[in-house]
Amino acid sequence: MPTPLLRHPTAADANGRLHHITPGNAGWTYVGFEVHRLAPGAGLTREETARETCLVVLTGHVTVAVGDQTFENIGGRASVFDGSPWSVYAPPGQRLVVTSAAGAEVAVCTAPATGRLPARLIPPEAVGQELRGEGTNLRHVRNILPDTAEAESLLVVEVVTPGGNWSSYPPHKHDADDFPNETALEETYYHRLARPGGFAVQRVYTDDRSLDETMAVGDGDVVLVPRGYHPVGAPHGFDLWYLNVMAGPRRAWKFTMAPEHAWLGW
Repeated sequence: MPTPLLRHPTAADANGRLHHITPGNAGWTYVGFEVHRLAPGAGLTREETARETCLVVLTGHVTVAVGDQTFENIGGRASVFDGSPWSVYAPPGQRLVVTSAAGAEVAVCTAPATGRLPARLIPPEAVGQELRGEGTNLRHVRNILPDTAEAESLLVVEVVTPGGNWSSYPPHKHDADDFPNETALEETYYHRLARPGGFAVQRVYTDDRSLDETMAVGDGDVVLVPRGYHPVGAPHGFDLWYLNVMAGPRRAWKFTMAPEHAWLGW
């Protein structure tokens, strides 16, 4: 029986939308996530009344207008593996208009907000980069909207995991509202593979195993993490990229490792 945690891309709709994840269809409260593949000359217009947006330019070039600001011809990656992205933060109550002369792919990440922050451009040089882990646990992290950057609810990050390595590992969870030890954060994983024909593996499970799903993830799939531990494995020969979107009642990333894995260190 298919798991509701694994979402495959659909055929593009009139707006080029491949994924449409809302709190309603995910069965949770905070995170919204969409992916749009814009044809040459196409555009996307949206206005959120009570949600902030982080628009991540996955590939191609776009022009983004938010309120009275316009960010011309941003982006440029041929692949999501090609360095840090350009992104735009948009508060609720301001119209967001995205256009692309030559075509592009964009991710639309949303979460509840009141509108106390202004719109802004997040260029690649503002994206913090770090290496996390070692050996076959090494991965490359690009912090687009970490908890040290200004936003009301959203946390957004890209991760590149070399083939043969593990990521989001050792297994960790952030489903308990127990600050400063742990924060409750819903999360989506949007997965892309560097070459066709491969797959990755993601497990989502809780200590009591009331939730325990192991999924073979293909290029373009999204995995929902409502709670529990959620490690990812990238088989040899197939580098893996994913975009994480997190949000919850407190904007901080505090997690707990699975007790039997904690000896490994982060």
